[in-house]
Formats: sequence, structure tokens, C-alpha cells
Amino acid sequence: METNQAIAALTALGHGTRLAAFRLLVEAGPDGRMAGEIAESLAVPNATLSFHLKELLHAGLVQSESVGRNVCYRADYTAMNALMAYLTHNCCAGSPDIRCAPAPTNSCC
Repeated sequence: METNQAIAALTALGHGTRLAAFRLLVEAGPDGRMAGEIAESLAVPNATLSFHLKELLHAGLVQSESVGRNVCYRADYTAMNALMAYLTHNCCAGSPDIRCAPAPTNSCC
């Protein structure tokens, strides 16, 4: 993943409604969810959700498929994994024994 792609993805996920919608789609698995179901789950108007889903589409984080008069959305797991790989590239200076280990609970800071 290139830096500009990562910026677009992080910008899209930087809004509460978009992050919540993306998490719902990740939880839904490969079957995805219909736009109306997402709107109902998040208690947002369809027009508002449509705007947010469009942003996720443009960022490459979700895919859509028309099903009759409805639209089914699915998380793009390849894009999600590429973003995670970008964020954790050379994590912990490449030290395999502490790679992405949780932060200590009794930190000095």
C-alpha cells in the first residue's frame, strides 16, 4: 500500500459513522450487509449513510454490489490487511520477539 492510499483509508475511517459502518461490515463477513440494514443498525438516515459508504468506497475499504433495487456492501479484507501491514511495517524495529507486543501496563509515562 502506498502512503496516499493509507492516508485516504485512515481519513475515511476517521469519522465515527464510517468507522462504525466499516466495523459492521467486517463483522458481517463475506456476505456483507444491505445498506438499509446498516442504516438501521447505526440509526442513521439512508441519505447520510449513503454519503459515508461512498467515502469508504472511494478509499477502497468496501465493495458494493447491486441486488435488485438494493445495494449490498462488503468490507474489502485485502485493503484492510494492506492498511494493517502498512501501519505495522517494521514494527518494533523488526525485532521478532517483541513484534507488535502490547504496551506494558505500568509505564513510566
